[in-house]
Amino acid sequence: MVSDLDLAKSLIPDVQLAGEAIMEIYRNQTEFSEFKVKQDGSPVTKADLIAERILLSALKRLKNDIPIISEENIESHALKTQESFFLVDPLDGTKEFLKADGSGSFTVNIGLVRNGYPEMGIILAPALNQLFVGARNEGAFEFINKSFHPLLPRRLETGNCTAVASTSHRDTETDNWLSAHGVKKTIRAGSSLKFCLVASGKADFYPRFGPTMEWDTAAGDAILRAAGGMTYTSDNHVFKYGKESYKNGSFIAKAQP
Repeated sequence: MVSDLDLAKSLIPDVQLAGEAIMEIYRNQTEFSEFKVKQDGSPVTKADLIAERILLSALKRLKNDIPIISEENIESHALKTQESFFLVDPLDGTKEFLKADGSGSFTVNIGLVRNGYPEMGIILAPALNQLFVGARNEGAFEFINKSFHPLLPRRLETGNCTAVASTSHRDTETDNWLSAHGVKKTIRAGSSLKFCLVASGKADFYPRFGPTMEWDTAAGDAILRAAGGMTYTSDNHVFKYGKESYKNGSFIAKAQP
């Protein structure tokens, strides 16, 4: 039987192919400037749609028995929650993608959920050439030079905490939480890379109070938990998946449970 970590590893070529398609558009300023605004006010580009086709094809080829909930497939959002399902965001951080400022804070994301728990995740930041995978009880890793290097969250040091905060969605509630918890140092990052910064020991917390969807967070959350961290609701319950309309509430991702 193929383990979840083996599944994540088998998806790497397809995720990289999606990343290459995204970068081809990213470098082409004519195509890059073309985007539409969805009903929720978020942008969607040609890159989102091409990457999604690649990822969905790969998942159907490898795991045709598991439903796929994908950001750009609106019909999938109406599917009832199953025991197991994939959550796909083909281009997380589209606003960062459209900035073309060279920061590269956009990612390709696949998460696998079972019984409300994010079991497996794979994240690629194609502009930064960073790729992360993780699976429950199997560990979390960064793929560097064709080798897998374990991710190790750091231990919390009171009075010396670092938090990672959103680049495009920083709000007053986040600032208030940081102040209340004595966090004086913050790292700004976009997309699901915020989870990876916590999982890899570069930050202690990732608080998020603004709106997100489950496909935004499942892959990164799975990687963080596989590394030994945890994500909680703002009232300190374990953060679950399969919520109504796949909408997230506020959460705090932590390096240490």
